[in-house]
Amino acid sequence: MLRAVESGPAVVVCFTCRLSPDRREDENGRRGGALLMQALHTVQQDDPDLAGVQVQEMACLFACQSHCAVHVRAPGKIGYVLGRFAPGEEDARAILRYAALHADSADGTVPYARWPQGVKGHFIARTPPEGYVCT
Repeated sequence: MLRAVESGPAVVVCFTCRLSPDRREDENGRRGGALLMQALHTVQQDDPDLAGVQVQEMACLFACQSHCAVHVRAPGKIGYVLGRFAPGEEDARAILRYAALHADSADGTVPYARWPQGVKGHFIARTPPEGYVCT
């Protein structure tokens, strides 16, 4: 059930996520999560400053009420599950910008004033790093 991936800053994408609340796939049978993953890779190719965050795929983050879900994580830092994204480059860029700020933070906390507009209102949960709880 587990597959090893590189450690480090990452956006884990649920590649099986729905396209939207009322559609599972696009007209070509592609899931929203798979399209979001593709958009994240495209944005990284266009913006080398965002290449320091890995894009990792996983089937189902169990955030099914919040289509196009991702988990932003880095070793020793608070992680965040976000969802309800459109699977395009605009939202992918906001996710990666936030993930880069998260990676540069001391503990995973990014001041709200620095959040990209595209992630505001998309947070579902925060997850403490192993061995810690959040205060």
